[in-house]
Order: sequence, then C-alpha cells, then structure tokens
Amino acid sequence: MIVEIDEKSGFCFGVQNAVEIAEEALKKGEKVFSLGQIVHNEIEVERLSNLGLEAITYTQFRKLHNSKVLIRAHGEPPETYRIAEENNLTIIEATCPIVKKLQSRIRSTWINTRNKEDQVVIFGKEGHAEVIGLMGHTGNCAILTDGKDNLEKIDYTRDIHLYSQTTMSISGYDELGRLIMKRMKEAGINDPENHLHINSTICGQVSNRQPALISFSRKHDVIIFVSGKESSNGRFLFSVCKSVNPNAWFVSSPEELDRDWFRGHSTAGVCGATSTPRWLIEKVRDSIMSFGF
Repeated sequence: MIVEIDEKSGFCFGVQNAVEIAEEALKKGEKVFSLGQIVHNEIEVERLSNLGLEAITYTQFRKLHNSKVLIRAHGEPPETYRIAEENNLTIIEATCPIVKKLQSRIRSTWINTRNKEDQVVIFGKEGHAEVIGLMGHTGNCAILTDGKDNLEKIDYTRDIHLYSQTTMSISGYDELGRLIMKRMKEAGINDPENHLHINSTICGQVSNRQPALISFSRKHDVIIFVSGKESSNGRFLFSVCKSVNPNAWFVSSPEELDRDWFRGHSTAGVCGATSTPRWLIEKVRDSIMSFGF
C-alpha cells in the first residue's frame, strides 16, 4: 500500500512558533505555566507537560504570583496583561504575529471611530480564545456574530467595520458581508459599499487548507485525519475530507487505527489539523505501513 502524508498538514506557523517558544523557555529548567492549553491536541500537550509546561485556568492565573506565564498563539485581551503586572508575573509572549496584528488593527479602529458612532463587528465563534482577546481590545464593545447570532444588534444605518477571527471560513465571511450589505440597503443606505468596511483578516495559511485537503482526499482510497478531539479546526477540516471521500477516518493517535479500514485499498493519505504536530502525523503513517498491506 502507498501511504502519503499531505505536505500542507501539521502545525500552522502561529502554533509552531508558540511551541518553539515554550520549548526554548523550558530548556532553562524553570517552571513555566501556559494560560490555557497551548494547542488543541492532547498528545502534544502531554509531551510539553512532560517537559515541564503546566496549563492553568484563568481562575488559577488570577491567583498566581511571581511566576512565568506563556501566552499561547490565540492571544489575550489587555486585562490579562494588567493582571500579570499586578501579580508580578513574567509574560512569555507567544501570540501568533498575525493575531497580534489583528488585535492592533481592531483596537485602532475602535479607538478612532467610536466618537463617530461607527460599529466594529467581529465574525467569530463565541468563547473562542482568539475572539476573547479580540473583543477585549474593543473594551468588549464590538458586536460578535457567527453569521447568524446577534445580527439584530447591528445598526445597519451606521458605518460598519467588519473583521474576522483568523481561523473562520472565507466563504462564511463573504456570505456575512453580502448579508450586511443587503440589510444596509433595506435600511435605506443607497451606497452600502461606502459604509461597510470589510477587512481581510482570515489567515491564508489556514484558509488554504480546505481546497488543498479536497484535492488530497480525492487522490486516495482511504484518508486518515489526525487531530485532537477538542480541535474545532480539526472537526471542520475532517468534515471537508469526509465530504469528498466517504472512506475518511478521524483518529487522535495511532492506537485508534483499524486494519479493516485499509483492506482492499491500494493508497492511503494521512493529513491533519493546524493543531496537529507533524511528528504525530508521521507516527500514524508509520503505523499504517506496519500493517503490511
């Protein structure tokens, strides 16, 4: 059997950067805390935990003093840095540069337009770590929507500055833009294109995974998608694979592989989420090859 790894799968730049920063800090032998799990992959979290990285909750963070705390790729709101300063915590900054830039853009827009009664609208998932950070940079005054909820909170007669969480789908963002434009026209705005300011803030590295996975999934008899069970990106990308290849299977570790999935097939493709480490994808590939088909 031919087993191929999708070359585009594995950590995105932001996650890879955060993991490398964590590893570098741990090399010094000091205790390092991570505010939340550094990545939505149980096996990678366990590996880093064995090196000394301890994930803590926000409740634990508020009670922590005189320690080192890593800010993961998702980023944090200003409140987190304020607490860190009060508690004499040393911040190890691992926010994804793309997220960091987005935070700055949203904050600047919010500050520069709030006196004009413009609105900042963020396309994202409520409760997602990145969104909590983005909302915090507007004093939690932005309107958050997933494209369906909270649309009634938008005043379609006023200027709107639209931003997206970096990991949302481009098609969903485009659809939201068209919907807002339509509602602005219905509200009496004759030239909505001059009042709706859509900012391109979806990470290209993440958004390009979808078309690449469609092509990769069509190429093989069997697809093995490797991801942590808690990864929303993993669940979404797996559904993309499954939509074009019914012989697509979701696993979190090599131990979850089933030999019967490969019987009678000649090729298998192994791919994964942006939160899946490359070494784990390679381990799954090696396990498939060891079946001897």
